[in-house]
Amino acid sequence: MSDEFRSGHVAIVGRPSVGKSTLLNRLVGHRISITSRKPQTTRHRIVGVLTESGRQFAFVDTPGFQTRHRSRLNDRLNRTVTTSLADVDVVVLVVDAARLTDADRAVSALIPPTLPAIAAVNKVDALAAPRELLPRLAELATWRDFAAIVPVSAEKGVAFDALKDEIARHLPLSPALYDADTLTDRDERFLAAELIREKIFRLLGEELPYATTVTIERFVEEGRLRRIAAVVLVDKAGQRAILLGKGGATMKTIATRAREDMEALFGGKVFLEVFVRVRRNWAATDASLARLGYE
Repeated sequence: MSDEFRSGHVAIVGRPSVGKSTLLNRLVGHRISITSRKPQTTRHRIVGVLTESGRQFAFVDTPGFQTRHRSRLNDRLNRTVTTSLADVDVVVLVVDAARLTDADRAVSALIPPTLPAIAAVNKVDALAAPRELLPRLAELATWRDFAAIVPVSAEKGVAFDALKDEIARHLPLSPALYDADTLTDRDERFLAAELIREKIFRLLGEELPYATTVTIERFVEEGRLRRIAAVVLVDKAGQRAILLGKGGATMKTIATRAREDMEALFGGKVFLEVFVRVRRNWAATDASLARLGYE
């Protein structure tokens, strides 16, 4: 490996709904972080690894930093964001090209002044005219001394080479942190649970997805076949009824779509069972959240 090889951790931060997970998936080239149009879909720190000639990026996707709705779960997710910033080499602040908010500025203020920060101005493809971007770029430049400000589109893959080049300039000279074929630091059990949770966010209403979490009770590999038993936890019996749907139809759709994505990601056949159980106040205490895998 070249003496000039660069490798390091890159935190991707931002308020909810700016496209952090879509950006990570586009950078890595695989859908390892779940996405939906609803805010606060991401609840866990997940590393996506991209290895290229002379450089390796370990992108750290984080939950959207929540400044409005306080709960024990959101406080824990916010702590995940701030903890992630303590052990990275570069930070990418993702903002929406359509508007900057006080929440964006609050996230920017969390970034330690000693860390190189790059602003990724996302969703430029949604602007009616390029000139609409100019006021946002000017305002961003007043927030801090960004190492670079790069307009991008995570959805369309616009300007990703430029973004990677700007990040790589600030990675330390270092051997690779991960094997060249590594995509993520998370195992298949975690990814399976996340794909089920993604379908809940995509297929159900505005409120119910936030009252759910997913755990994996059984994960058995038999050659290229995986047998998975998952449990969706809800707070109330009424939520369970909605999640199941008439005759179990809603849950069947969620499980089918999740299984199809698992088979594509894992490269083999998946036999998936999903159960729905009521566990009141599953997110009410730190101890309960820790048992469910929330850092």
